[in-house]
Amino acid sequence: MRVLVIGNGGREHALCWLIRERAPGTDLYCAPGSPGTEECGESVAIDVADTLGLAGFAAERGIDLTVVGPELPLSLGVVDAFRQRGLRIFGPSRAAARLESSKVFAKEFMYRHGVPTSDFVVADDRETAGRAARRFGLPAVLKADGLAAGKGVLIVSSPEELEAALDVFFVDRRFGSAGARVLVEPFVPGEEVSFIGFCDGRRVLPLATSKDYKRIGDDDAGPNTGGMGAHSPAGIVSEAQVADIMNDVMERTVAGMAADGTPFSGVLYAGLMMSPDGPQVLEFNVRLGDPEAQALLLRLEEDPVDLFVAGAEGDFGRSALAFRAGASVCLVLANQGYPGKAASGDVIEGIEAARSQEGVVVFHAGTDRRNGEFIATGGRVLNVCAVGEDLDQALSRAYEGADRINWPAKAMRSDIGRRVLATGGGLS
Repeated sequence: MRVLVIGNGGREHALCWLIRERAPGTDLYCAPGSPGTEECGESVAIDVADTLGLAGFAAERGIDLTVVGPELPLSLGVVDAFRQRGLRIFGPSRAAARLESSKVFAKEFMYRHGVPTSDFVVADDRETAGRAARRFGLPAVLKADGLAAGKGVLIVSSPEELEAALDVFFVDRRFGSAGARVLVEPFVPGEEVSFIGFCDGRRVLPLATSKDYKRIGDDDAGPNTGGMGAHSPAGIVSEAQVADIMNDVMERTVAGMAADGTPFSGVLYAGLMMSPDGPQVLEFNVRLGDPEAQALLLRLEEDPVDLFVAGAEGDFGRSALAFRAGASVCLVLANQGYPGKAASGDVIEGIEAARSQEGVVVFHAGTDRRNGEFIATGGRVLNVCAVGEDLDQALSRAYEGADRINWPAKAMRSDIGRRVLATGGGLS
C-alpha cells in the first residue's frame, strides 16, 4: 500500500507516526513533509496549495490512499482534483469544506438544519459590526469569515476593545480577504471542548473527547493561537452529553450536508462550548484539530490505513472506534513572539532525552535541519505528547519530557489540564 499524507506540521507527523506504527509495510510519503515526517517516510517537495501537482504526483506514483492534514488544500479543492483522476482520498470536497472555509456558510447551515449554535450577524462594514456587538452586549465575539490559521477570532470585553477590534478588521485589514466579511456573535460562557468524528458520507465514527487550549498564556490569557495544548479525554463531558452531541450536532450535520447535495466524508470537527444551555457549536473544522490530533492518535487503537480507505470508499462498515484506556496529552512548545512575529533559528537540544521518558512521544511542528541539528523555525515548534493511566500521570510525563527540551526562545503554557484536574475531571 502506498500512502500520501498532505501537510508538514505536528498533526501530519502524528499521522505518519501512527501509520508507521500500525501499518509498518506501508510505502509512506508526505508532501511537503518535515524533519519529523522524514523519520517515518519520504518527503515530497510539493506545496499543500498545489492541488494539481499533488494529484499528478499521486497518479504518477500509483498512490493508493491520500490523507489530507491541513485545511488550506481542502478549501482549494484537492479532494475534487484527486477524485477527477479516480484517486482514493480521505477528505471533504471543496463544497463540503465550506463548513470551515466560510464561517458564514457554516452558521447559516446550522440555523437551517437545527444544529445548536448562538445568534449571529454578518457584517460587511465597521458600522454594522459595531452595532451588532453592542446589541448583543459585551463581551462579544468577532470572527473573520475565511481561513485565518486559527487566529481570526477576537473577543472584546469593553468599548475600547471593540473599537480596536473593528480597526483590526476594517482599517488594518489584518486578515486580508478572509476578514472582508465578519461574523458577530454573543459571547457564550462555559468550557470549550473539541468533538471530532470520521465520516464516510453517511455515518460518523466518533473519536474520544478532547480539549484544546487556544490562548497563548496561562489561565487563557492573551490572543488566540492555533492551539497551545490538548488532552484526551476532555474530562468535562458526560456520556449523556456525548450522546446529545452525536445526535444534535454530528449526525444532524452529516445528514444536512447530504440533504443539501454536498455529502461529507473526511474528518468533521465541532468546536463546542459546554454552556449552561447545553453544547453549542462555536465553529466547524473539516480536518483533525492540531494539537488535538496528536493526543487522540496516541489513544487510537486502529489501523489508520484500513480506516481511511473505508472512509474514502464511503462505507466504514462499523459504528465505533477502539481507544486505549487512560489519557493522553499534547503540549505545544512554541517560539517566543508567537502568534505574532516569532523568533526563529535557535538550535534545539534535548529531543531524544524527552523521548527516552516512559510514555512520551515528540512530534515536529515547525523545525528545520542545519549542520545535523534541529532548528526552531516555526511559531509552534514541537509537540511533546504522553500517555498515562489517567490525566494526572499523562500530564506529569509530558511536562517532564518538555522540561528536557530547550532552546533560547522556547515558550509554552504551564497550566494545560490544570482546571480539569482541579474540578475532578480527567476520565470522561
